[in-house]
Amino acid sequence: MKISCLRSDLQTAISNVSRAVSGKSTIPALEGVLVKAHGDKLNISGYNLEIGITTDIDSTVTEEGEIVISAKLFLDIVRNLPEEILTIETDDRLIVYINCGAADYKITGMSPVEYPDLPTFEQTDNITISSKILREMIRQTVYAVSDNMAKPIYTGSLFEVENGVLTIVAIDGYRMAIRREQVDCASENSFVVPGKTQMEILKLLGDDDEPVNIIIGQRHITFCVRSYRVISRLIEGIFIDYKTTIPKTNKTEVVINTRRLMDSVERMSLMNNERMQSPVRCKFLDEEIKFSCASAVGSANDTIRVTVAGEQVEIGFNNRYMLDALKNADTDEVRLVLNGPISPIVIKPVQGDSFLCIVVPMRLANEG
Repeated sequence: MKISCLRSDLQTAISNVSRAVSGKSTIPALEGVLVKAHGDKLNISGYNLEIGITTDIDSTVTEEGEIVISAKLFLDIVRNLPEEILTIETDDRLIVYINCGAADYKITGMSPVEYPDLPTFEQTDNITISSKILREMIRQTVYAVSDNMAKPIYTGSLFEVENGVLTIVAIDGYRMAIRREQVDCASENSFVVPGKTQMEILKLLGDDDEPVNIIIGQRHITFCVRSYRVISRLIEGIFIDYKTTIPKTNKTEVVINTRRLMDSVERMSLMNNERMQSPVRCKFLDEEIKFSCASAVGSANDTIRVTVAGEQVEIGFNNRYMLDALKNADTDEVRLVLNGPISPIVIKPVQGDSFLCIVVPMRLANEG
């Protein structure tokens, strides 16, 4: 193999692809990236048996071929080379020669035969969505994905397409996040995408309207983002019927400035730390919301003057879960809906239903 390409293009490609490389593996090749030279492209792939990322960069290919190179070493070398045309050459002994300007490296590669094939699958469905919208949808829900492997299905988000609407749902047993957007898709489908895969997708998505193509199979999915293809297994299992968990009534309701509410919750959060999590106590009165939090550290109180419609109620919640929901709301105001002290707190936009967050309350000390 012998190729030449721009150093900056190669660095960006290795940096992004390396996120799918195993840190430590019983298969040494999985700690490397697979480099293939073909036609006028250099293809670079990383794969950890769960998620694969692959991309092509423009290059001048003098001699086609492929080899596996240690991902960490390769990136460290390319990152420190001068900004010039870079040349890579390999020989029959799996030695890799890297040259850029006056800098030369000679490192040992691995046989591509040792590298597992990335999954291939038959397409059963396809969704096209803008990069910006998908980025918002994932960001506003992935925080609620569970990290508890006892229930693997909830370590991913449900992607549901119904009546031309894509809904993403994440739930961890303490909170739920839902995000909806119209998409150009006539079919109906649902599948669960691992949270780890979504985090990698998020890093590749730009804040633009460039289309992202989502190719769906029976057990795998591919996200085509710009020149990158992210291939992941889907999580098998039965996801909860999330629609039945959303409260249908609203005994207490308030429209409140998101930033003001976050500020008050953050003030109460100072009484908590990693070792102790006391609930933030919240009293919804007619013309104000009273906040308090007491722990071994001390106590804090705050008040927000705001009109509350409906019944007065006192409820407790986890400060971090509430802040996560509010930070990802992305609206100046939110609507809080409550149905008593032990019913979930619903957070949604003032108008429409583009997002919905649910926070399960914490039991307060004076409750039986």
